[in-house]
Parts: sequence; C-alpha cells; structure tokens
Amino acid sequence: MSARDVDSDRRAANHRQTIAVNTTKPTSTGHHGSNGHAAPTTKTKTTMTANMDSNFDANCSRTHSRPHSRSSHVHSLSHSALNGHAKSPSNGIPHHLAYTYANGEAKDAYSPSHARADGGNSSSDSAHESRAPRDFSLQCIHRPWSETKEKAVCAPYDYLSSLPGKDIRSQLIGAFNVYLQVPEESLATIKHVVAMLHNASLLVDDVEDNSVLRRGYPVAHSLFGVAQTINSANYIYFRAMHEITKLGNPECVNAFTEELINLHRGQGMDLFWRDTLTCPSEDDYLEMVSNKTGGLFRLAIKLMQAESASKVDYLDLVNLMGLIFQIRDDYMNLQSEQYAKNKGFAEDLTEGKFSFPIIHSIRANPTNLQIINILKQQTQDNGVKQYAVDYMRDQTKSFSYTESVLRDLHEQADRLLACFGDNPALAAILEKLKIDAS
Repeated sequence: MSARDVDSDRRAANHRQTIAVNTTKPTSTGHHGSNGHAAPTTKTKTTMTANMDSNFDANCSRTHSRPHSRSSHVHSLSHSALNGHAKSPSNGIPHHLAYTYANGEAKDAYSPSHARADGGNSSSDSAHESRAPRDFSLQCIHRPWSETKEKAVCAPYDYLSSLPGKDIRSQLIGAFNVYLQVPEESLATIKHVVAMLHNASLLVDDVEDNSVLRRGYPVAHSLFGVAQTINSANYIYFRAMHEITKLGNPECVNAFTEELINLHRGQGMDLFWRDTLTCPSEDDYLEMVSNKTGGLFRLAIKLMQAESASKVDYLDLVNLMGLIFQIRDDYMNLQSEQYAKNKGFAEDLTEGKFSFPIIHSIRANPTNLQIINILKQQTQDNGVKQYAVDYMRDQTKSFSYTESVLRDLHEQADRLLACFGDNPALAAILEKLKIDAS
C-alpha cells in the first residue's frame, strides 16, 4: 500500500471517530410523544459510521475513476454544443448538403428546430434516426460546360494560336486538295484538327525545350505557367480527337491515333538524345524527324485520302516534304537573322539539341569535343554560340553539307510532283521551303 493510500485511510478513520462522538447526542425525529413534544431518539454510532463509509467509498471511487468522469463531462459538453449551437443551412451549410425530410423541407442534421424535446428518451431517438437519408443535389453535375470555363482551360492554346505563323500545314492541305477533292465540310474539320494538334504540340515543345520565344513572342508557359500550359495542350489533343470522331470514319480515327503515337515517339527520341548527350546517326535522326515533324504532315494527307474518292497515295511526297521542312528549320535556326529575331540566336545550341548540322559537325570530327561540350552546357552566351556556328561553317563545313542534302531532297520531291500532275499550289510550297527563299 502506498503512503498516499495509508494517509487517506488515516484521515477517513479520524473522520469516522469524530462523527461517532457527535452522533451520541439526542436529535429530534419526526415522531411526537403523548405530551405533544418531540420524543428524543439517538442515531447510533454504527449507523452513522456506515453512512460515512459509504460516502467515503463513493468519493474514492470518483477519485480513482477521474478519466471516466472527464470523458463523461466532455461527452455532456459535446451533446450540449450539438443541440444548442448546431449549424443550419442559414449559418454555413449549403442547401444542397442539408438533410431532406419526407415533407420536402431541407434541414441540417443538428438543426435546433429538430432538437429532442423529451429529454432524449428512446422513442424520440428512434424518430430522430428514422429521417430520410441525405439527398445531394446533382444539378451542378449536369450543368452545361460554360464558355467562361472553356476560355480558362484553353487560354495558353488560344494565346499561341493568336500569334502570327507560317500556316504551312493549312496551305499544304489546300494544295493536296487539288488532287483529292475532299468534301468541303470534311476538309474544314481536317484543317481545324491539324491546326489544333500543331499548336498544342508547340505548347509542349516549348516547355520541354525550355524555350523563351515563340514566333517572336514570350512562350505560353512564361505567361500561364507550366502546369496550365501542359493541361491546355493535352485538352486540345482530346478535343481534336473528338472532332475526328464526328467524321464517322474509322479510317480517320486509326490515322489520328497512329500519327499521334509517331509524334510522341519522335519527340521522345529527340529528348532522350538531348538529356543523355547522345549524338544519333544521320539515319536515326531522319527517322525521328519523320515521326515528329512528318507525322502531322502525314496525318493531314491520310485524313484527306480517307475522306476522298481518289485512291492515289501521296504519302511518299508528304514524307519528303516533312524532311525538307525540318532540316531547313535546323539550318535556319543557326544561320537566319529572322529566326534569331523570332526564337533567339542559335537556340538549338542553348537547348542542347542534336539538329542536322550539329550532328554532321560532331561526326565529321569525333576527336574534337568542343561542339558536344557546348551542347552539354546549354549556354546562353552568344559569344560561345557564335564560336560554335563559325566552327561548323568553316571547319566541318556542316552548313554546306546541309545545303546539299536539301537540294537532293528537293529534286526528289520535284520528280514525284511531276508524276502526280501539274499542281502550282504545291510547287509554290516547295519553292518556299528552299533555304534561299525569302
């Protein structure tokens, strides 16, 4: 037994002794004698001691079970708070989250107007628990998508679409329609879908390439943030897919998914080479370009051929045009003053990108590691970039080599075009894709 328990027992014994002495005195009861005066009676020491023992034991019991008493007290306070201070729809709970009763009245679960009035007996509890289950309003789910929300989601895409561009893909569709004669409604859908995919892919490209300018203006993610820009681009991909399904042509759906896969394969390899500082072979590079850049060119013509009565296959010509477009773009990125104005000087060096002239320069002199190390640094120093451009031009003759490859591709495209018949619009596009075109 602890000292504290011994002390408690000693105080209890002393208290019982004091009470016993006091209770030997007579006390008045409620009974009267024959003379009308109260008859004195005496409570015995045994009776009073027993009562005090009972009270003391009860007090000890309450002392040793204090945690239970505190819990009961908290429960009592919580119960009072719920019944006396409950929120109602008017003080914070929306109507569509309130309980709905059989009479159609919406009330909060703990509304004071429905508090128990019988002190909490079982019949009242039963009535309280038998109310109707919570009925959530689904009106917000079935609301039509608003124009305001559409603008918010599409803001990065709309911004980039508003910037002036070459619009080469729309021109290409119009030129090939000289051959294919696609119905007007289908042609409009195809033009729209290809434009959507092109601009959406540019949003992602600019993020993945850490670009600063697009068409001479700040890139979308510098204005709207990376997360919103990526979401907007992905949203447009699926919007484009939705437009394709409206054509009701399974061949169009297959072409769409096939070329979107190719596009991401090409972009994936481009990023892999950059991030691992792996210089690809020329053939690997041409395959990547055919997937990444040629994919959208090919998709446009595949969709047109699927909607056309013509059975002529123009994909070889389209593939050549895709290669010409990208290799020329690589060349101009390092050589054109207009490109420097629109995208920044020699941006491919800053991005660490293995473009066509850069690949040639590295492979032309594998022992010289200057170019690959400049790519590794992803420098923004124009002096360093100018040094690399001069080296490629004067030492490895990479720009001259690129020019010769472009000439060969143009000659091959011209021969194919001649086989398909006269098409001034298509010939004009090929002319614009020459490196000496203004």
